Amino acid sequence: MSKFSASMALRMVRQHGIAAVGLLLLFFCILLPEPLRAGGPTEQMRTTLDKVLAIVRNSNSNLEAKKEDIRARLVEVIYPRFDFTEMGKRSLGSHWGRRSAEEQREFVKVFTGLLARTYADKIESYSTQSILYTREIADKDYAEVDTKIVTDKDEELSINYKLHNINNEWKVYDLVIEDVSLVNNYRSQFDRVIARSSFEELIRVMKEKQS
Repeated sequence: MSKFSASMALRMVRQHGIAAVGLLLLFFCILLPEPLRAGGPTEQMRTTLDKVLAIVRNSNSNLEAKKEDIRARLVEVIYPRFDFTEMGKRSLGSHWGRRSAEEQREFVKVFTGLLARTYADKIESYSTQSILYTREIADKDYAEVDTKIVTDKDEELSINYKLHNINNEWKVYDLVIEDVSLVNNYRSQFDRVIARSSFEELIRVMKEKQS
């Protein structure tokens, strides 16, 4: 805010008293930097999911090449809203701390591709749907946003988004789909592969699933 603008605002309060406070608050809100006005958990999730719906609803081709393009566009929209590093860390569980920094980076990279594709595939299958936002729970830097995807055939899919706040951006660190935690589900799978074989085998299997 410029010195001139600040002095004008101060004179408003001195001259008009409490009546000017409302206008002054509005004045400051307009001048706040964009990140500080990004909205709460539900609002930010709605912004992302509205973009997802727009892509899905405008896609009606069965051609494989077209499907890959749609999936790539979905991943592009999804990516900024998800904290894939945190999700990967939680999914790897106790094995995370045993890996080198280079192995952790490789895991997150492969995990990101796998999870983004899985989520995009799940959402893509609901081509004629609406999203209901049924509940929000927020406690400081953590929040949950409950949603229901409802098709025109009244089929429902419940997805609970667990988020944490990073620099005023609410990022997803887990998805609970039909009461099943995606992070917990992956952790069980990853534990079995590592126990049966090795971390290197886990990376190979994850890459194979994306090919």
